[in-house]
Amino acid sequence: MPPRWPRQPDRKDPAYRRLDDRMNFAVHVAVFAASNSGLWFVHNLKNATWSWAIWVTGIWAAVLLLHLFYLMAIADYSVEKSHG
Repeated sequence: MPPRWPRQPDRKDPAYRRLDDRMNFAVHVAVFAASNSGLWFVHNLKNATWSWAIWVTGIWAAVLLLHLFYLMAIADYSVEKSHG
């Protein structure tokens, strides 16, 4: 069951932005897991010598860690102040 938001979704709402960013990260992790498990399954099934598979997995994992670092350390979800 998808998460329910108790009010009208608005990207200016800090709580909504935080939840949206974390759901995007979860999708990123799911696509990484599915793609890489398929890649390595075929790699092992064919007994292939794909040296590039290690690079694909490593670079993608590094990007995933950077995404996590951004969410946990850099992202600012404080209320935006209007300059009016």
